[in-house]
Amino acid sequence: MKRKTINLDTTRATYERLHFSQATQAENLIWVSGQVGIDRATGEIPEDPQAQARLAFEGVKEVLEEAGSSLENVVELTTFHTDLQGDGPGFAAVKDQYIGEPYPSWTGVGVTQLARPEFVVEIRVVALAGD
Repeated sequence: MKRKTINLDTTRATYERLHFSQATQAENLIWVSGQVGIDRATGEIPEDPQAQARLAFEGVKEVLEEAGSSLENVVELTTFHTDLQGDGPGFAAVKDQYIGEPYPSWTGVGVTQLARPEFVVEIRVVALAGD
């Protein structure tokens, strides 16, 4: 089985420091590591949960595009929330701006913490490789 790691220039330091790839492709599937609500250009983390969700989806989109795929190819969506009940409806509205039909499977998980205390959402996906 052929395996390929996907890393962006903007995440090279993370790869080297924490020893993980933004995504791994094996055969025709791509596993995207959890993406969080940070502005990669500025390093800023907005307080607004919906703004974080948008940035996290933009991170997923960027990684998939680097891998030659897209959000349209997502087959599984897993999201982690520090306030799943409170932020769920707003998150779902943002999700629907990025993920369309045919809808992937989706599991939303409430967690007590993420990598940094400012983070309120993390998104990971499995997607089909591009055509």
